[in-house]
Amino acid sequence: MKVAAIGDNCIDVYEKIGKKYPTGNIVDTGVNLQRLGIPVSIISTTGSDENGSWMREALMKENLDLSHFKTAKGITAITYMDMNGLDRVHEEYIEGVLETIVFDDEDIRFAANHTLVHSALWGKAEKTLPKIKELNGKVQISFDYADRLTHELVESTLPYVDYGFYSYHKERDSFIEDFLKDKVERGMKVAVVTFGEKGSLAYDGNRFYDGTIYKAEVVNTVGAGDSFIAGFLYGILMEQDIEGCLNTGAKLASKIISVFEPWVM
Repeated sequence: MKVAAIGDNCIDVYEKIGKKYPTGNIVDTGVNLQRLGIPVSIISTTGSDENGSWMREALMKENLDLSHFKTAKGITAITYMDMNGLDRVHEEYIEGVLETIVFDDEDIRFAANHTLVHSALWGKAEKTLPKIKELNGKVQISFDYADRLTHELVESTLPYVDYGFYSYHKERDSFIEDFLKDKVERGMKVAVVTFGEKGSLAYDGNRFYDGTIYKAEVVNTVGAGDSFIAGFLYGILMEQDIEGCLNTGAKLASKIISVFEPWVM
């Protein structure tokens, strides 16, 4: 049992408070899964600068498989961040080497040899999904769509995604219920939405499941979504029921938002 996380990596920089850390959707999800005991491979490209070296060193310390984690000449992606109270605010994004990132045939073959492949909206790996499925029809694919419910990738990736994750800034209503139902009726095994502090909801084709809410002393909400996904996928791989997966995800997310970083370095 092993997971491949394919997509982005970047450095989040909070200039006003003098903090920064290595992150990225697939990095955060991958590290949290690895810490839960699931072997994870990171398939991505970082820069040849100091930040890239820091990224690689940080991931090496987590014992992740970095055999397909490449270094390209140029700068590592950077997201400049700020805080609005306890919530993070995304400001300028410098794409760096991710602007020209390429996942080659070897990356795709490597990914297809895993039990589950995870990617995300900004990871630029969406074109690999049909190729991965073609090579191994048994591999499960999960995808984080964030809060972009109308993004073109929601439709174009649907035939290949088993577990879809969405974020919704309201609470449970008929719109989001119909949205999740539609995704499962057209191919997904399970569609999941998170409502921030208001919990989560999943649909598996038979019924809806409400996730438990775990209270936490919030330090920074960054990493909440990725850690929730890691916990949910851990539950899937451990053959938990859907309620168990939702609860495992929520419990892990509640721990992550109680620290500043998306995973404790």
